[in-house]
Amino acid sequence: MSVQEIALSHNQRKKLRKAITDDNVLFEDDNGDLVLSMAAYLALNGDSPIEDLIGDNVLNNDDEFVIFS
Repeated sequence: MSVQEIALSHNQRKKLRKAITDDNVLFEDDNGDLVLSMAAYLALNGDSPIEDLIGDNVLNNDDEFVIFS
């Protein structure tokens, strides 16, 4: 399993949670980190709210999960 970790500010976390409400795509783990399933995110048909929030070319599409802390 490949995982990418990205640090977010509190405001970015709030915006990200509002942008993606589908728990199959983005969910909160027991530690309070947000976990993104890349397969489910890529299935959103080109909608890219994360790139709009954190910038282009930050996400690695080869990873299975991204953890936002």
